[in-house]
Amino acid sequence: MKSRAILRSTALVATALVLGGSLISCSSGGSGDTGGSGGDTSVDAATATSAKDFGGLDGLVKAAQDEGQLNVIALPDTWANYGKIIAAFEDKYKITVNSASPDASSAEEIQAADNLKGQDTAPDVFDLGTAVALENLDMFAPYQVETWADIPDTNKEATGLWVNNYSGIMSLGYDSDKLPKPTALTDLTGADYKGSVVLNGDPTQAGAAFAAVGWLAALNGGSMDDFGPGVDFVADLKKAGNFLTLDPTPATIASGETPAVFDWSFNNVAAKADKPSWETMVFDGPAYVSFYNEAINKDAPNPAAARLWQEFIFSDEAQALYLEANAVPVRVDALKAAGAADEKLIEQATFGTDSADWVTPDQKQTEAANALLAERWAAVVK
Repeated sequence: MKSRAILRSTALVATALVLGGSLISCSSGGSGDTGGSGGDTSVDAATATSAKDFGGLDGLVKAAQDEGQLNVIALPDTWANYGKIIAAFEDKYKITVNSASPDASSAEEIQAADNLKGQDTAPDVFDLGTAVALENLDMFAPYQVETWADIPDTNKEATGLWVNNYSGIMSLGYDSDKLPKPTALTDLTGADYKGSVVLNGDPTQAGAAFAAVGWLAALNGGSMDDFGPGVDFVADLKKAGNFLTLDPTPATIASGETPAVFDWSFNNVAAKADKPSWETMVFDGPAYVSFYNEAINKDAPNPAAARLWQEFIFSDEAQALYLEANAVPVRVDALKAAGAADEKLIEQATFGTDSADWVTPDQKQTEAANALLAERWAAVVK
């Protein structure tokens, strides 16, 4: 479990959940002419903005198969069901997926794209959180998938520069064999939690950690306009000797090295498979909910495959696979309408929270939070 990216605004649509308003950027498509065997070889996949540019989805599939591979980054197999999602894509389209640095943060995704620009190993697509995405919008290419109409306007940039793909609920996972269940957030500063509490990454770089600080701020009476109370609470944890500056992974949870972890609900719930005593909870009060963002690297070495990946991510098949892992897919309403989603899974994925309880920063608030963290975080963890 490494922290991944930052999510954005939320809204419950009908009885299903649609977390709205995320301004999170995504990657962009690369360069080069690609036409699949039997397809239109004159198509420049790097400039294609929809499957129509390939003559339809079949033409895009052929162009992507001609490239034969897709480079993804920062997609752990156990994160939001990406192991199954990648395997399903490979099986469906017979395209090899090269998965690099699965535990990389959002910031490291961008760094890798910069370092590998012009090389055939550069990432084709990104899966990013808001803080990092907003700083790198010029790296993304616009693309509108065939299921575009099913995605709420608040969950996508008008041209398809970025599109929300899935979300989680910020939660606390803990080892019930080692620690008591906290009844209030302040319990975590007590002696029972000595050397036990971690965030999933550095909040100046990783979305899960950023969201954790935002949730702590809200639980301590703050707002999305001021993450200060969240930073102060982490400082209190540090002063009490309860805060660990260690990034959690499934291995550290299984071994007991990280007994209490602030992370997205889909990660904490998944950890129970390897650690039966691992429990996941949310505290009473505001719930931090936000979306990750899908995008195409504008310098993608496999631009057709990058666009086909987008099509797959927003298909019923992949969206349902997110839901199986307790992540909330952006097209959840469309899945319900089509009978392609189990309503019990939707209830489980929302973790018993209601839209009235959800908080998430908008673009301006995210930028303010980034500035605050840049100024104060290093002093907290030193």
